[in-house]
This record gives sequence, structure tokens and C-alpha cells, in this order.
Amino acid sequence: MTTSHYQLKRVDLIFKNENDWKQILSRSLKRDQTDIVNSLISSELKGRGGAGFPTGLKWKLTAEQEADTRYIICNADEGEPGTFKDREILSQVPLKVLTAMAVCGYVIGATEGFIYLRGEYKFLEKPLNNAIKEFENYCNDIGFHFSIKIFMGSGAYICGEETALMESMEGHRGEPRNKPPYPTNNGYLGKPTVVNNVETLVHTYTIFKYGAKKFKDLGVQYSRGTKLFSISGDTPIPGIYELELGMSLQDFVDEFGDGDTKAVQVGGASGFLVPRKRFAETIIGYKGKLTGISLPTGGSMMLFNSSRSMFNVLNNYLDFFQEESCGQCTPCRVGCQQLLKGIHAVKRGEKHASYLKKLIKLSETMEYTAKCGLGQSVANSFSSIVENFWEEMVF
Repeated sequence: MTTSHYQLKRVDLIFKNENDWKQILSRSLKRDQTDIVNSLISSELKGRGGAGFPTGLKWKLTAEQEADTRYIICNADEGEPGTFKDREILSQVPLKVLTAMAVCGYVIGATEGFIYLRGEYKFLEKPLNNAIKEFENYCNDIGFHFSIKIFMGSGAYICGEETALMESMEGHRGEPRNKPPYPTNNGYLGKPTVVNNVETLVHTYTIFKYGAKKFKDLGVQYSRGTKLFSISGDTPIPGIYELELGMSLQDFVDEFGDGDTKAVQVGGASGFLVPRKRFAETIIGYKGKLTGISLPTGGSMMLFNSSRSMFNVLNNYLDFFQEESCGQCTPCRVGCQQLLKGIHAVKRGEKHASYLKKLIKLSETMEYTAKCGLGQSVANSFSSIVENFWEEMVF
């Protein structure tokens, strides 16, 4: 993938004032549902949670199911280490999220929506309920019947996975379901359900307001639009920034690094660590038929300079995964424990350095056999850190 035409620049669409939400909602409710879906599909908006499933297609598949009841769920269980953008969206522009949920309800035939709010974001519950009350009052005024309720999570990382989230909402243990069936045909309470994360919904609002073309003109081929990045670590300007997709990691480091960046963790603990030698060839975006390494991200970008021990970084990640594994499947439950024990055994000299290769194989086995994205993604950070910073794992 070439970035010769790309110039990193900050964009201000998501946090721009939301005073026009009533106009956007009223205008959208006058449009044909198929027209709205087609505009989302033509915009090429992909889910901003990291997986990148086409948003318009998800709405279309849900709307096409034979059912008497459908649901829309906003996934606000923002638990990925290093990510804090959804909190700001819900704090600053909640009515954009509510408007997008209502339009989705209109498209798919749902009269009820839910916000699954991360347990640690309890402080947002009251202001969100106030926004919901204002929103529902307007919906009633215009004769549109759509209600939104907040469901509080309990601090489980695994419930960021959409099917574990729905299990939690149904009163069960938060554990992932087998797929298929997918939520679009068998979701909450067995009904067709759209599950979109907070940022994805805000981007649909941008498309409703400005049109699919304006959104598609941002970013690059296969990675259209903008993305909110939660930037932390060794940077002089940490914070939340809206940037076009398609930048090289070198572009990113030139803008946000401290002059001594040796690695960037793209996508939080479940993402990949990229060393300095690969900054120029790594593109932040979704994989397409272009050259170069493309890395999608849910938004977390953690920068590390030369003062950081990559062993300590990996140790923190594995400790987190071991704690947050739901324990349902053996590859993840046992694998996380063994990886953590293994790197300590090598560091203490109890195991030869070559044992790290066996641990990489174990992480790869987890990638193929774990039931959900938690266990499957452990290999991302594990292999990328061990392979690129082997000497720091040993000495």
C-alpha cells in the first residue's frame, strides 16, 4: 500500500457540535430504509471495534431476517487496554449515538435499543439517562416510537465480545457463543440484532449528515473515513485524535512520538507491536489488495521509547489476559497461564531461550483453537513482541 498521496491531518467531525441531531433524525426517518442501507454500503464504513465488518451489510442482513422483534445494541464496553475514546464520545456527543441507534432501529424494524455500558463507566449512567430522556421526548413529539435502555456491565473484558455481551444481558455468565449463528439472525433473546460499537454509530451519524461521498473521500482505498485514536505512552501529546485512515506508522510516529520511539502497540493488548524498523511499511487501516502491511485497530496506540522493557510490557499483557479469560475453553484458559509462566522461566534461566519458540507455537495454537477473539488474539502481541525483542525476553 502506498502512502505517497497521504498527508496526516487531524479531522473534526465526530466531536463537532450535535445541535442538529433533531434535524438529522427527522430527515433520516423520511428516507426509504433501503436507501439508508445503500448509502452506508456505498460509504464503505467498516466497524470501528477492530474487526472491520461492513456496517451497512450488518444492518441489511438484520433487516432481512424473518422476525417479529429485532434489537439494536450499542457496545460501550470499552475494555481494551489503552483505549478511552468511546468514553469521550458518550460524554461529549451522546445524542449523536442515540440518533444513530434510532435510525438503525428504523432501518431494521426495531423499537428498542440498549447501551451496554462498561462497569467502570458507572459515572456516565446518569448523564446518559438524561440524554436518553431528552431524546425519547423528541421521538414521542414526532410520533416515532423508539426506546433506549442502559445495561450496566460488571467489569468483564470478555463482555466486549458481542455474544458474551448478549449472554450477560440475558442474565447468564458472560461467555462467548458458538458462531454461527451470528447476531444478525440469532442475537439478543434469540432475535435478529445489530451490535455496533460507540464509534461506529457516530460515524453513521456523520454519513447521515454529510452523505456517503464525503465520508468515502476521507481515508484511502479499503480504509475509508476517519478513526478516533486513543494515544498514550511515551508521547508529548497524549489524548484522543480523529485522523484519516491510511497513514503509515512512520507518519504517526513523526507526529506523536517523542523522538526516541522504538515500538508502537497498535490495537491495545490484543493488537500487534511494531518495531521501529517496520514503521515505514506498516499502514494503519484494513487489509486490501495493496502492497504493505495493513493493521486495523480499535483505536489504542501505545508508544514505547528506549527506556521501556518489552519483557515488562509483555508480562503486563499476559497477566491481563490470564485474569480476563472467561475460562470457558481450554486453549485460552490454560494457554494464557502457560505463556506467562513460560516467559518467566526463560527470564530466570530455568528454561533455555529456545523455549520461547515453543511458546510462540503455543500462542499460534491458541489463535486457531480458542473459541473467541480473546484467546485468538493473544498470539498477536506475544509473537510480535518476542520475535522483535528476543534479547529483552532473555537477558
